[in-house]
Amino acid sequence: MPLTADQDIADLLRSAKTIAMVGASDRPDRPSHGVMRFLLSRGYDVIPVNPQLAGQRIHDRPVLASIEEIRAPIDIVDIFRNSTAAGPVIDAAIAAGAKAVWTQLGVFNDEAVARAEAAGLKAVVNRCPAIEIPRLGL
Repeated sequence: MPLTADQDIADLLRSAKTIAMVGASDRPDRPSHGVMRFLLSRGYDVIPVNPQLAGQRIHDRPVLASIEEIRAPIDIVDIFRNSTAAGPVIDAAIAAGAKAVWTQLGVFNDEAVARAEAAGLKAVVNRCPAIEIPRLGL
């Protein structure tokens, strides 16, 4: 079951240092752009992942084409993709040894989340860390 208890989500956010943001956007009007800025301001190391923007920079961070290119340990893979596209991203997170997957508001893929949990990853579904962090007083 995905994490739903406030304490579990708070513990995950407190322990996380590196967040891979899949679907990061360079467009200021996109939610991922603002969430990335927020997470950086809170001290997280955010790695933007977007194959269409690979080689460019978002918030002065180099954009990678895929999770597979990340060389640092990944604490959370934050998914800004639609529910169908979230499945392959979650599979890549499992393969990369990420500790957790986090699907944004409106993103549901129960089968992929079940695969992540079976592989030992924590999962947060249909939430936004930029909402949860202030709500939880972190």
